[in-house]
Amino acid sequence: MVGSNDIERSKRFYNEVLGVLGISEATPNIADSGHTRLIYGNGNGTNFIVTQPINDEPATVANGGTVAFSCDSPEQVKRLHDVAVTAGGTSIEAAPGPRNTASMGTIELAYFRDPDGNKLCGIHFPA
Repeated sequence: MVGSNDIERSKRFYNEVLGVLGISEATPNIADSGHTRLIYGNGNGTNFIVTQPINDEPATVANGGTVAFSCDSPEQVKRLHDVAVTAGGTSIEAAPGPRNTASMGTIELAYFRDPDGNKLCGIHFPA
């Protein structure tokens, strides 16, 4: 779950970005507090939620926090990144591409921030 200061902007952003992964558009949900949440599900029980903060304070990003979306291929990692940037996100860190890790071999990564500044990435692990 990530917070948003503009739920409609987030809906447009995440509908486009998560569509790359085959995830349907958000299902809106109104919390008991009256705040809007956007629920994205992929059918296997995994959900990603965007919410207005229920304490009515501004949404802020987690220091050290990153939400990773599993991708089916290196090409999908790059496409996720590119769609995110086109939809209003910001590319961060190194360009999308392979990273060598001692424990996992070469993985594909692409880091970006959503319009509220939440840090996200697309990731693909080798077979």
